[in-house]
Amino acid sequence: MKHKRSIFISTGEVSGDLQGALLIKALKRQAEAMALDLEILALGGDRMAAAGATLLGHTSAIGSMGILESLPYMLPTLRIQRQAKKYLQQHPPDLVVLLDYMAPNIAFCNYLPRHLPEVPIVYYIAPQEWVWSVSDYNTRCIINAVDLILAIFPEEANYYRRQGGKVTWVGHPLIDRMQNPPTRESARAALKIPPEQIAVVLFPASRQQELKYLIPTMFEAAQQIQAKIPQVHFWIPLALEQYRQSLEQAIQRYGLNATLLADPSPPRADSRNETSVALQAIAAADLAITKSGTVNLEIALLNVPQVVLYKLNPLTGWIAHRLLRFSAPFVSPTNLVTMQPIVKEFLQFQATPDAIAQESLDLLLNPERRQKMLADYQEMRQALGEVGACDRAAQEILGFLNQSGETRKNGRKWENA
Repeated sequence: MKHKRSIFISTGEVSGDLQGALLIKALKRQAEAMALDLEILALGGDRMAAAGATLLGHTSAIGSMGILESLPYMLPTLRIQRQAKKYLQQHPPDLVVLLDYMAPNIAFCNYLPRHLPEVPIVYYIAPQEWVWSVSDYNTRCIINAVDLILAIFPEEANYYRRQGGKVTWVGHPLIDRMQNPPTRESARAALKIPPEQIAVVLFPASRQQELKYLIPTMFEAAQQIQAKIPQVHFWIPLALEQYRQSLEQAIQRYGLNATLLADPSPPRADSRNETSVALQAIAAADLAITKSGTVNLEIALLNVPQVVLYKLNPLTGWIAHRLLRFSAPFVSPTNLVTMQPIVKEFLQFQATPDAIAQESLDLLLNPERRQKMLADYQEMRQALGEVGACDRAAQEILGFLNQSGETRKNGRKWENA
């Protein structure tokens, strides 16, 4: 007879929803093999719900980067967290998984050890403090609260080990998602793109703020590319349906030859090899112009050259640069894997339409530049780990469930973990 256990997963934003869905599918596979009757509760989005989680709050559209940008999301985030905390107090889970989503999950790191001290905590895809830590506050919160960190980058694992955390490197989950990626030919056939057409995929936004700060720069660069290569066509996958109107208006305003693409809504609970329209658009493309984020790795794994940009509110950028002395060697995950400049990053004041258009045209028209980037992608791929990252993460998480009964010692939980 199966034994009933419960896991609560906390994440947010579009990328967290995707990673959460991949993890949930792996947890269910591993639980079935272990004869565990597993209930998964979550703060997440439609993909996690389709994968089998019961949502306590919908957070895929709640998220931001930056100081001023986060203000509109504070009250909705606090409201959802209050609801989740109330539920967890009344129905304590057997284990909590915090997934990415830095500020809200740091709040859980402060809350859970005090109010649910016997519930073990695993952090999967921990905040990138190893790249841009301004202070050690977040790192100390995580190390003091969390029983195990499941790292996806080698340097992430090294950083948190040096800080005193218990860490297992599981590899990057996107490797699992890319086991059977669409080919260029199949993707072009699915999207009805002629073999000879130059196709550029644009990824301007998975957060509301990005519509405001990235679209003008990205679309003006696209406008310049279109002036140089009139036969180019742009493909724009929708991260969220609510962005459709803003993007349609921008396409018209900048006069782009562009097509919006959207997945079925709500997402289907398909197999682990589900192909989204975003993946099809990447596979079909000659170039990607993209915001910094997880999508950069998807683009690299599909061997498509890319240009990366990111912009925040100008005041936020000034505060970070002048007052907080913020600096980071890289921000794109493609570069963070090996800590090498595989793709060019145009950040804040450097992210001008002229610079992005020039880099894009060079990658489209210069075979040597393209081949150099594709060769660097292969080196990066080796550092991402082997297939099975999601299942390795699931095995580590479920291993904690089999250790119930252990207690805290010296301020830490699960002494034998």
